[in-house]
Amino acid sequence: MGIGKLVLAAVLIVCLAVGGGSAGAASTFGDDALVFFWRVGCPYCEAERDFLVELAAEFPDLTILEYEVGGDAANRDLFIDTLAEFGMEPRGVPTTIYRGRVWEGFTDEIGEQIRNAVAARFAAEDDAARNLPADSAEVVNVPVVGEVTISEESLLVSTVAIALVDGFNPCSLWVLSMLLALVLHTGSRRRVVVVGSVFLAITTLLYGLYMLGAYSALSYMSFAGWIRIAVAMLALGFGLINLKDYFFYGHGVSLAIPEARKPRLYERMRSVAVAEAPLPKVLTATAALAVGVSLIETPCTAGFPLMWANLVGGADVGASVAATLFGVYMAVFLVDELAVFGAAVVAMRVTKLQERHGRVLKLVGGVVMVVLAVVLIAAPHLMESASGAALVFVAAGVICAALLAFDRHREPASRPPKSARRRVGSNPH
Repeated sequence: MGIGKLVLAAVLIVCLAVGGGSAGAASTFGDDALVFFWRVGCPYCEAERDFLVELAAEFPDLTILEYEVGGDAANRDLFIDTLAEFGMEPRGVPTTIYRGRVWEGFTDEIGEQIRNAVAARFAAEDDAARNLPADSAEVVNVPVVGEVTISEESLLVSTVAIALVDGFNPCSLWVLSMLLALVLHTGSRRRVVVVGSVFLAITTLLYGLYMLGAYSALSYMSFAGWIRIAVAMLALGFGLINLKDYFFYGHGVSLAIPEARKPRLYERMRSVAVAEAPLPKVLTATAALAVGVSLIETPCTAGFPLMWANLVGGADVGASVAATLFGVYMAVFLVDELAVFGAAVVAMRVTKLQERHGRVLKLVGGVVMVVLAVVLIAAPHLMESASGAALVFVAAGVICAALLAFDRHREPASRPPKSARRRVGSNPH
């Protein structure tokens, strides 16, 4: 079960490393040269050429190599061969390569990323010349993977925090707890292990593929600033709906498992929990249930993978860093489900998710999503440092605590009717 999920996460990490955006391969030109492929008549190329003139003045020791690919066949071949070293194909100009990173297109944000990369390079050189220690915050020791250098340590903070909140998905936890509770009635620990393992493996794989698709798409379009704003606005909408679900569950639009689908879900879960059913039939039914649940429950916290992909894709990190962050995300994301599953296997009992728990999870998820979206729209610089990212999540925690305190002191008449709360029962999703 736990091992199977880790294997699946490892497979997805490999997929991400192979298919993810900018690759971290070593360039033919070495680490010290900034290589710029451009074409005459391209306005973005001309804007970057002006930027590179300023950059050269700021860093006189920087080597800049320019290759015009529109009218020079040899330069076009060099362009193709160079990107092939990174596992990429030319998709347009301008394309800039520096210290194993590739930028396609040009915006003010990309220019700032290039300047930061150059500045970090020369700052490290100055520190080495003065025998100063390197910034240890850039080296992260990840279990199994080992030491990995991460240029933007804020991404690690954001990844852990987002994955932690995303993992406490009320829809997913409710389905898992209900399924295990039904299977426990068979009295077979072996059947609990098999059903739980298959269910978690398939739902994890499908969720990981959803994240991988979001990251790949946003990485490809990372040079378009409006795309990232659009993602933040979408996540803001998801967050507000979750907040609405906390205060007014059952009214209006909801990111929850539709009531009309629940009878069918119950029926499928009961078919899995039949003690006399042959194991192959149980496995087939469990797999079908897992696929169906994945398609239904994804909207519950769909904004979090989008926000994560938005952050990592916008940072334009190398594939190895993106793969490591993805692995960290999946490991943290699985903690709560593995805890529920492990308790069911060891103690042969499971606690079903209650309505009050589900409402609180929706509140926390909604607040974090709204705060992140607002920050990325209005003050994205806060996410560029570990301390800034930590401050954002602390602020979200404070807001959650304040809203919980406010809700406790509301007049009883202002709360949802008890009949409505009973109707929700133990499935706040």
